[in-house]
Amino acid sequence: MSHPDRIGITSSVPIEVIYAAGLAVVDLNNVFIESPDASSFVEQAERAGFPESSCAWIKGIYTAIRKAGIETVIAVVQGDCSNTHALMETLEFEGIRTIPFLYPYDRDREMLQHQLDRLCREFEVEIDQVVETKQRLDRIRMKIRRIDDLTWRDGKVTGFENHYFLISCSDMRSDPEAFESEVDRFLMETQARPKRDFELRLGYIGIPPIVSGLYEFLESQGARIVYNELQRQFSMPYGSEDLIEQYLLYTYPYHIRYRLEDIKHELRKRNIDGVIHYVQAFCFRQIEDIIIRRNLEVPVLTIEGNRPGKLDLRTQMRLEAFLDILRSRKARGLTR
Repeated sequence: MSHPDRIGITSSVPIEVIYAAGLAVVDLNNVFIESPDASSFVEQAERAGFPESSCAWIKGIYTAIRKAGIETVIAVVQGDCSNTHALMETLEFEGIRTIPFLYPYDRDREMLQHQLDRLCREFEVEIDQVVETKQRLDRIRMKIRRIDDLTWRDGKVTGFENHYFLISCSDMRSDPEAFESEVDRFLMETQARPKRDFELRLGYIGIPPIVSGLYEFLESQGARIVYNELQRQFSMPYGSEDLIEQYLLYTYPYHIRYRLEDIKHELRKRNIDGVIHYVQAFCFRQIEDIIIRRNLEVPVLTIEGNRPGKLDLRTQMRLEAFLDILRSRKARGLTR
């Protein structure tokens, strides 16, 4: 069944425009990875001709579009996955309307303004409507920042709960009002929770994991992720009233130096003991691991994922060894 009122996105874009047009946003990544049978999404794309040696996220997005009945997709063709170009072309030949969106690599304000204007024309909305919608969404984002604070500062929110609410900001679960009600209920629930301290405080950087069970495993080992880098970026955490500035401050699409500045600041603020850098198999961003390792002052463990599934035993063993190293450092007073 097709849903012309639902607009798919391959990565974070100015969702204010889409909601201002009275349509719903669907982050196709979430449709894929939240499916109880996400691995079948990859398999179906491969049966359609996608090579095994290509990113599983791209294959999952392709199948998600079909399963969700999406007729229009906004594809981020600069500032995200380089495979999105070929995905967009494939979708076009299969009758899916595709709208390209480009983040300027050098964070050029004028170029980003041009992209926003194009998006407004595509959906026939005026900038005043977009600004009004931004104010409505910013109210939700302020509450999400409270959840983030409850994670790293107050110890009342788990690493996975933090991940869930932050990443949900990419599309507001396709229904901002319903999502805000969910956020409100969660914040009420946390009031009765006791503060829980963990022996080790971890940061998670890189794209959200394709594997499940990572957060829960770490907490079973006495460690909690109190900083989810890109998930936090999806929540537009800087509170800028200017729409263009908001998406210029969003670090992921631009030069890695902007990500590093933000990561370093958050690691210091949250008193992070060590960092897990997740990389996706067959992704060009794996190369950035070199830069990250050279520039962060805390220990970094790089783990790689390929297809959806549970956290494997080998990765569990590597995580256990990493946590032992962090404990040893803390015992010797080596916090940085």
